[in-house]
Amino acid sequence: MEIHVVQRGETLWRIAQGYGVDINQVILVNQLDNPDVLVVGQSLVIPNLQQEYVVTPGDNLWAIAQRYGVTVAELAQANNITNPALIYVGTLLQIPYVTHVVQVGEFLWGIAQQYGVPVNQITDANNISNPSYIYPGQRLRIPASAKPIIEVNTYTTQLNEQGRREVLALGSNFTYLSPFMYSVQADGTITELQESQVLEAARATNTAPLLVLTNFTEGEFSSDVAATILRNPELQETLISNILETIRAKGYTGINIDFEYVYPEDRENYNAFLRRLVARFHPEGLVVSTALAPKDSADQEGLLYEAHDYEAHGNIVDFVIIMTYEWGWAGGEPWAIAPINEVREVLDFAVTVIPRDKILMGVPLYGRDWNIPWQEGTIARTISPKEAVNLAAEYNVPIQYNESYQSPFFQYVDESGQRHEVWFEDARSVQAKYDTVKDYNLRGISYWVLGNPFPENWAVLGDNFTIRKY
Repeated sequence: MEIHVVQRGETLWRIAQGYGVDINQVILVNQLDNPDVLVVGQSLVIPNLQQEYVVTPGDNLWAIAQRYGVTVAELAQANNITNPALIYVGTLLQIPYVTHVVQVGEFLWGIAQQYGVPVNQITDANNISNPSYIYPGQRLRIPASAKPIIEVNTYTTQLNEQGRREVLALGSNFTYLSPFMYSVQADGTITELQESQVLEAARATNTAPLLVLTNFTEGEFSSDVAATILRNPELQETLISNILETIRAKGYTGINIDFEYVYPEDRENYNAFLRRLVARFHPEGLVVSTALAPKDSADQEGLLYEAHDYEAHGNIVDFVIIMTYEWGWAGGEPWAIAPINEVREVLDFAVTVIPRDKILMGVPLYGRDWNIPWQEGTIARTISPKEAVNLAAEYNVPIQYNESYQSPFFQYVDESGQRHEVWFEDARSVQAKYDTVKDYNLRGISYWVLGNPFPENWAVLGDNFTIRKY
């Protein structure tokens, strides 16, 4: 897979010709509504058709496997497909083996170098007992080069039929699904949630669901509700019993605690609660995780940060999600949602106190559209990456790219004369984030939030990583 940035005067046909790929494969993997309209600066995913294939209307896994000389089981396993009868148009499939026809003068070592795989993997795949003996015309199965294995969590707020369909279509990319949200109440009970449809989709895609517990009430995170629970061990035991009852009834595999704006004086109380939670959860084989605000030092001030004890959470829970997004927040000035320089500053601190194999880095699946000049008190509109590109196309403005933030942006003027500034994510920006996960050797990533169409992301994700299933 390659990422192509559209230049002035280019057409999709010419781009496809330049890469030697079928134009329909490019259209489908990028989910282009109008292939005749491209935006200068738009990033496109270009599949490598020797090692990747984009599912087209009418395809079935057997026919695709036959085309590439692999079995249905091999193709399904390589792509985390739990039901071979269920594949989705636009999905970029990774081909587990490619065929190489030996040419005169070729040696196995050189072929292995060409494809970036060890010689022994080729010999094993082809039952070759003597690596020195290959012959011209021989057809060799070349395994795909190994990719880093990571875990992927995603939050979803869409708990209806639309959400179910989205999880079914994208579930092969997820280790965990976190329906948002259950809220703790001051008496140790938790609110109800009608999430059965997305839980059904999680089971169908072998995705482990996590119960998300927050201190969110009456439209905001409540420091007081958190304090009531965290300062009362008896209430905590009641709360944990109530959570376990729901987990058992609904088939969750663990919990994600997202307590925000906790009073600084409750920092140690929060840590003690997590220890109590782990003591009850681990004997039942349940996972415990937390969501943490993005801090760049242990003593960072502010109600959002001070009670989030990175080192303690890293010691107590199974993994943490660091919410490395929202620099460009809806109530603030226009800015990249997750500028990579800021993300890396947070990680530079985090890895000094939390084991790297316990960190999931937050990745946004959304962008924002601000009115400019920005005025205090105004709220930006949240949009999907696909909607952002469509806006640039509608107003015929080029997409720019900030190299420091590794983020695309553009400005436009609407019909009323109002100026706008848009920051969002594209294939380039998520590639920069996935490179960061590799550079820091992290456990994986966590998306906020499903429901925002971003087709290029899933192709880039699959090109970079193998996703661990729970």
